[in-house]
Amino acid sequence: MFKHYFEQVHNVAIWPIISLSIFFVFFLGLMIYVWKIKKSYVDQMGEMPLKDDSPEIRTHSINLNNH
Repeated sequence: MFKHYFEQVHNVAIWPIISLSIFFVFFLGLMIYVWKIKKSYVDQMGEMPLKDDSPEIRTHSINLNNH
């Protein structure tokens, strides 16, 4: 069914090449980013979920009877 529709599209053979090119450029850029990232930054980001840097929540009781 779809084959019939795609056969009538002008220059349909170029779209797989464009798709592959976008895919390749994206992952090549991603690999360059991963290789250039500093190891200290990766270690710091990896430690973030394990740190307990949240401030303590202090509750204050309010006594409304003594004005």
